[in-house]
Amino acid sequence: MKDKVVLITGATSGVGHHLARDLAVRGATLLLHGRDQARLDAVADELRALTPGVRTYLADLADLDQVRALAARVREREPRLDVLVNNAAVGATNPTRRDVSRQGHELLLAVNHLAPYLLTTELLPLLTTSAPARVVNVASMGQAPVDLDDLGFEHGTYDAVVAYCRTKLAMIMSTFDLAAEVPSDVVTVNAVHPAHLMDTPLVRAGGFTPITTVDAGVLPTLRLVADPALDGVSGRYFDRFDDARAHQQAYDHTARQRLHAATRALVAGPGH
Repeated sequence: MKDKVVLITGATSGVGHHLARDLAVRGATLLLHGRDQARLDAVADELRALTPGVRTYLADLADLDQVRALAARVREREPRLDVLVNNAAVGATNPTRRDVSRQGHELLLAVNHLAPYLLTTELLPLLTTSAPARVVNVASMGQAPVDLDDLGFEHGTYDAVVAYCRTKLAMIMSTFDLAAEVPSDVVTVNAVHPAHLMDTPLVRAGGFTPITTVDAGVLPTLRLVADPALDGVSGRYFDRFDDARAHQQAYDHTARQRLHAATRALVAGPGH
């Protein structure tokens, strides 16, 4: 990974932090994203002991305006970007309370789907000029059918676990769409379920008991970032190391088209 530039969202804890540390050892230049400057600075100081190439980017992904500003700063400051790892995600501490983002979108939809979609779209020109480049979307084996008539979970009884699983499937569906649009020798786009119920703040905040370590999720993610055997491999969903099949809705082209149109409208905002 020497001379490779990697942007990792959600790099201050969990898989993002551990992945950044592993890549630092391998000589990558790291662009660390987080939403808390003190935590970002602490992780950056830790990793600079391993590699000099560490830069930080502050943004709250629950605010799409900050996502755009983040992408603009990266485009302005970085001459190249070899890998984008969309790792940041949120769950919900209250499983029945529907929270909303800065723009009024259901919070999990905003952070887990809209933000990585927008960030990837905004950074695609830089990734393209850095070819061959990679986009790695950290998804989940927890997938539920996306309600295309109620993306924001505005109707019926709210369930944060179902909402989370819907957003992760939406991420996978967008992975397949982008992979179909961009030549695989220019940018590859893949999704991965890194490991089941890792010992992360997200898992614990959701009330689940961790059954695997965070390190268990790093290697499957690192493989998509760095393994030369995956050069040109795009539009896949991996369950850890296995090229697997996602939920059947991900292969429904009509459903994907509807989701794509709705996602574009949501990230564009009113009047666009």
